Amino acid sequence: MANEHYFSSTPGSELKPRTIHVTLAGADREVVTAGGVFSPDRIDTGTQVLLAGVPAPPPGGNLLDLGCGWGPIALTLALESPHATVWAVDVNERALDLVRANAEKMSIPNLNAVLPDDVPDGVTFTTIWSNPPIRVGKNELHGLLQRWLPRLEHGSDAWLVVQRNLGSDSLHRWLQSSFPDDFSFVRAATNKGYRILRARRRTGMTEPIDIIAES
Repeated sequence: MANEHYFSSTPGSELKPRTIHVTLAGADREVVTAGGVFSPDRIDTGTQVLLAGVPAPPPGGNLLDLGCGWGPIALTLALESPHATVWAVDVNERALDLVRANAEKMSIPNLNAVLPDDVPDGVTFTTIWSNPPIRVGKNELHGLLQRWLPRLEHGSDAWLVVQRNLGSDSLHRWLQSSFPDDFSFVRAATNKGYRILRARRRTGMTEPIDIIAES
């Protein structure tokens, strides 16, 4: 199935756009999706858990959706923070085209859907929201997080949703052991078999480190 390879840069399946109705930022929206991208028929459960379980995004700055797919997270960020600049990043060019089409459909001007290398080097983020592509493999996933989490601004949070049986707890341990001491990582919530992990880049070493609360 083409959907199995949503992390490919150019899906091999024929482009067959389809229209679905979803709830984004508290309202019913009509969006366009297609095969060859992640979860083309609906907002997947992990993304639903993330969108329902995180606080409102910052009102300004640069906001990142890492691994955006057809755009449910990025579109939510742009709708809820119209004065921010939202970066929707994916390696799948079809997914990026769909994000652009959906942003145009909703008259959203503050969303940039781009390949990873097209984000300017000097851009840092006031938040990162991500349903990361776990199935790309551990090394690829770790490299992805090592590339983007250091671009989180001090005093800001990143929110990652990971299915528990696909290694959320081992990823949590890896994050804690692999990043500098100005980062802290906590399990913020557990719902429907998914963990929401919060990464915080502290403003200084005197800022308290959160303790994991068992769910």
